[in-house]
Amino acid sequence: MLLRSLCAIFLLGAAFPIWADTVWLNNGDRLTGEILLLDGGKLALKTRYAGRVLIDWKDIDTLSSEKPLLIKRSGLDSQHSHSLKAAGKGMVRLQNGSSETVPLASVRQMVPPRPLVKDRIWEGNLDAKLDMERNADSKDEWKLKGDTRVEHGRWRHVLSGQLENETKSGSRTEDDWELEYDLDRFFTRHWFARASLDQQADKFEFFTRQRSYGLGPGYRFWDDELGRFDLIAQLTRFQLDSVQGDLDFNAYSLEWDFKRLVWGTRFELYSKAQLQLPRIEEVDYVLDSEFGLRYRLNDWARLSLLYELDQVRGLGDTASDRHYMIGVGVGW
Repeated sequence: MLLRSLCAIFLLGAAFPIWADTVWLNNGDRLTGEILLLDGGKLALKTRYAGRVLIDWKDIDTLSSEKPLLIKRSGLDSQHSHSLKAAGKGMVRLQNGSSETVPLASVRQMVPPRPLVKDRIWEGNLDAKLDMERNADSKDEWKLKGDTRVEHGRWRHVLSGQLENETKSGSRTEDDWELEYDLDRFFTRHWFARASLDQQADKFEFFTRQRSYGLGPGYRFWDDELGRFDLIAQLTRFQLDSVQGDLDFNAYSLEWDFKRLVWGTRFELYSKAQLQLPRIEEVDYVLDSEFGLRYRLNDWARLSLLYELDQVRGLGDTASDRHYMIGVGVGW
């Protein structure tokens, strides 16, 4: 009997979220769940019965939470709150050693803080595109593009890659893949060192295979529930293979990684780019960039819109390659 009781208590505890946050609305309704964040006038609340819901901040009477939150108020610097307590209509009490009651209208943003040393965090995205044309020249094209990152303590592992295939009138016209692995070691909350390994292959380009190895410092401007922004500088060694011979050279590179959730996490803006300055006379610079927008259908499904711009300048001429991708994907 005791064993059955303990099992029942365990199952009940596992069925409910760790944090029991409560939101009281102006119409008298009360919602319980886990506060994810507040941004853009929308409070994202994860509930057990309806998944993630978005609530207009102006429709909230008061709220309470037992989880730590980083709070940004109008005209004030960000401040930490160990917990929130319900107060009068349109008010909330911030608990941080002392107690302070503030109007909800003065709160612009709430984000759970991410400490430097933390448990393992795993996130990623996988987007797919399929394009089929049936006219005088039949064309089939598909593309998979994804990335994932794992953080634990002061270490971060980033793996990204893509596959692309195109066939026109029964003949293959594009067949390429790319895989990149980055290892980051944080020394402070913002500064880190990155080591990179990148492999590319394309059967229909002059250089059929490319390898690069990079090392350099990086700076993390922010990384929280709303997104991230990293800037990395590296010294990179390139090795290119072609049917006419191999080419090895060094290059300086500057890379950024940006992601921002807007409208209560419903939309995701993101951008990744790398600017390379090769140490050879024939090439001035190489730009590899992408800009995208994802619409979150639910906790895992996405609609995605992606624009890619690849540019090479050398010998007084500039060559640009642009791609547009509309597809579906998953995120975690």
